[in-house]
Amino acid sequence: MRHLNRITQNPDIMGGKACIRGMRVTVGMIVGQIGVGHSVEEVLADYPYLEREDIMQALRYAAWLAEEREVILASA
Repeated sequence: MRHLNRITQNPDIMGGKACIRGMRVTVGMIVGQIGVGHSVEEVLADYPYLEREDIMQALRYAAWLAEEREVILASA
């Protein structure tokens, strides 16, 4: 995850959700826009303060989360 330097989490911003560069734009908002069929160009037009790399990192972060596996440890 070290290549995701634009993804930030702060408990005081959007309840600690993963955001873009500390702004009030969450990874979920960006991925949701792409998921409903908006192009990267359309998202950039809707959020002019974002950069293409912000969107690419949001998608990479979401892909990483989807691959994460939870391991339940047996109690002693």
